[in-house]
Amino acid sequence: MSAANRQILAMVLCGMILEVLLIQVNHSAAPTYVSLWMGGLAVTFASLRLGYREGLISVLLLGGLQDALAPVFFGLHVLLFATAHAIIFYIRNRFPREETVIGVLVALLANLGLFLVFSFTQIGASPAPGIVWGRLLVDLGFSQVALAAITPWFLALQERAVEIMGAGLRTEQRGVM
Repeated sequence: MSAANRQILAMVLCGMILEVLLIQVNHSAAPTYVSLWMGGLAVTFASLRLGYREGLISVLLLGGLQDALAPVFFGLHVLLFATAHAIIFYIRNRFPREETVIGVLVALLANLGLFLVFSFTQIGASPAPGIVWGRLLVDLGFSQVALAAITPWFLALQERAVEIMGAGLRTEQRGVM
């Protein structure tokens, strides 16, 4: 198996771990009527650290997993994750993408953008859209706080998974020219 395929496999396995943990947390939090959504975390590492092709395949597979688990038309998560990947990949060379703080900021911004776009596409199916926005904003707030707390751990997990799979990452040398 090539290094690129091992990178993709590591990303998908880590994404599946994240999804299982989120399902458990959302199940436990169900009596409080709060749910967490962390789609931005699914695309962050692949978009910041992998090549375009490997990252795109990873986020497409993770988007398909999300589509299979969510009551939305199939392909919505795939489309949103691929778009987020392309945007992040395009601008990633403008900042030190190997830094954890940058990873947290990118995950927060990606999650915010994806959550809002996802909400706008699905709000029309609600019988009372005005009432639903309050709950969505509460979910977004809790999701962002939880995301900021677990992103360093998850990015380290993904980096270690890639190392364990034997598909090392290239790091960019930054400095004075």
